[in-house]
Amino acid sequence: MLTQTSPMLADGTKIADLVMPATREVQMRVLSDPEIYDLEMERIFGKIWNFLGHESEIPNSGDFVVRDMGSDQVIISRDKAGEVHVMLNVCPHRGMRVSVLDGGNTQIHKCIYHGWAFRPNGDFIGAPVEKECMHGKMMCKEELGLKKARVTLYGGLIFATWNIEGPSFEEFLGDAKWYYDILFKRSDRGLEVLGPPQRFVVRANWKAAGEQSAADGFHTLTLHRWLGEVGNYAKKNDDGTSADLSPEMYGVEISSPHGHALRCIDLARKISRLTGLDPKELSVQQKLDALPPAGMHKDMVEQLARNLSPEQLQVLTTMPPQVGGIFPNVLFGFVYIPQPDGSVLGSLTLHAYVPRGPDKLEFVNWILAEKDAPQELRERILKQTIQLFGTSGMVEQDDSDTWPHMTLSAKGAMGKKQTLKYQAVYETGAPEGWPGPGMVNEGFTKDDTQWHWWMYWRELMTSEV
Repeated sequence: MLTQTSPMLADGTKIADLVMPATREVQMRVLSDPEIYDLEMERIFGKIWNFLGHESEIPNSGDFVVRDMGSDQVIISRDKAGEVHVMLNVCPHRGMRVSVLDGGNTQIHKCIYHGWAFRPNGDFIGAPVEKECMHGKMMCKEELGLKKARVTLYGGLIFATWNIEGPSFEEFLGDAKWYYDILFKRSDRGLEVLGPPQRFVVRANWKAAGEQSAADGFHTLTLHRWLGEVGNYAKKNDDGTSADLSPEMYGVEISSPHGHALRCIDLARKISRLTGLDPKELSVQQKLDALPPAGMHKDMVEQLARNLSPEQLQVLTTMPPQVGGIFPNVLFGFVYIPQPDGSVLGSLTLHAYVPRGPDKLEFVNWILAEKDAPQELRERILKQTIQLFGTSGMVEQDDSDTWPHMTLSAKGAMGKKQTLKYQAVYETGAPEGWPGPGMVNEGFTKDDTQWHWWMYWRELMTSEV
């Protein structure tokens, strides 16, 4: 449990008072205040586990990419032993960025200012004209390496934290890991990225996107209503009018005390509509054969039993996780996309909303595929995902239009005093026989997952540094 300190802003407002548990409200100033932003970089991104990319982006010794942990830039590299390292991209000599590239391959990272050189693991090699000992004699070479983060690989995903002695990655995920394993650790060889991530800048506070990633499903009915108008997501009504998307709002949602969230959507409706089969008469294996998990080819289904428990397979074939988030700024989508010919294509994507200032974020989008998936399927997944969930995708054009308006509203003299409300509360609990852990609720999507995101934000922002 974190020790609470109740820090105070310059105007006397306590951070704890920005999130109001009694009424489930959040003051809108959190979406624009520079002072709050600076505290977040230290208390959130400086402490928790940050998602940075996928190990398939750096497959070879010496490969590296440059990414961001909050307001700090880092080098992610693979050494000769195959280990992945994350290091602060700041030369300990005079503060110059060691790498000025987005990525590449090298066994020596050399600062262009004074030539200090470092190995892929961050260890200091030396400075030019070695006999002159231009790094000095006051500190030994072992003390002059790049600052190193604590690193873990999870299903190929790269996470790092500056909190060297803090909670483990498994502790950070908590009960949510049971569900994430269904997505990221379901196959024999795992996932890989389909090319470099897409990136673009949005003039919005990172939390406007971050809290939506905590399984906000309700906005689909209005912001993405075109899905029922032009997409093949639901059958048309008898009179030819657009079908109602509200049935897709029913399912199971999992909340986490650490702000992670998942939306699990009824698979039976999809099996019935897309295959004509009665799901109630199908076994677990028959359901998997009828509609393989999003992104999997039917020939890969046999791998699931080797990597998942019977309880996880039960969830995968009844209410599979399809969208959700990893606190604080990651959204994942493992989505079934009906095609015009009646077939189904999976889309696998990860978004990170990287802070770039109080009113700016960088949207980074990775598209994933199973390593064992046929090439033709991988190409279709890439194309479909770019069209829907890429940086110019139809869904992302909707979402990225709302966040700047929210941020602008939060800058107003009156606007910043208004509140974000999360008052639609589940009163159901888990479905009968639900095998998974966590805070589980069934029914029409509510605000619980996003509210727990804010409560963990509050906990971190008011904890002892």
